[in-house]
Amino acid sequence: MPGLPVMADPVSERLRGALTMDGRTGCSAAGVAIIAALVVGLLVGWPQYRVYQQRLAGEAALAEAQSSRQVAILEARAKKESAISLAEAELIRAEGAAKANAILQNSLGGPEGYLRYLQIQALENSKSSLIYVPTEAGLPVTEARRLDQQ
Repeated sequence: MPGLPVMADPVSERLRGALTMDGRTGCSAAGVAIIAALVVGLLVGWPQYRVYQQRLAGEAALAEAQSSRQVAILEARAKKESAISLAEAELIRAEGAAKANAILQNSLGGPEGYLRYLQIQALENSKSSLIYVPTEAGLPVTEARRLDQQ
């Protein structure tokens, strides 16, 4: 039938149009597929992201706690070393004062002479007008001038 024109069958044209998508139908189907893939990805990925985010937050909190602990330990060590150094300095000062007191005590004739020396030093530094002088028994005579006035 070579010379006969081929007539288009309306049913075959519809089938051909349904099987081959035009530009609009293809874009719409691709868009729906992309959106569906994004929704599925979001539904699957969001819980995993939350777990990942919480794990990172936990690791950060742990690192901060460890850092704070190390700072506290270093501060405690510094205080300990400072206390040891202060105690050593106080010990050296006390040993020096004890040696100086021993030298003074020996040069003044013993402990009583040293105590008398300290008493004289206290009287020199005193700005009071009334002075109590101890007697032989070690008790001071108090307000002896008052008795003379009567």
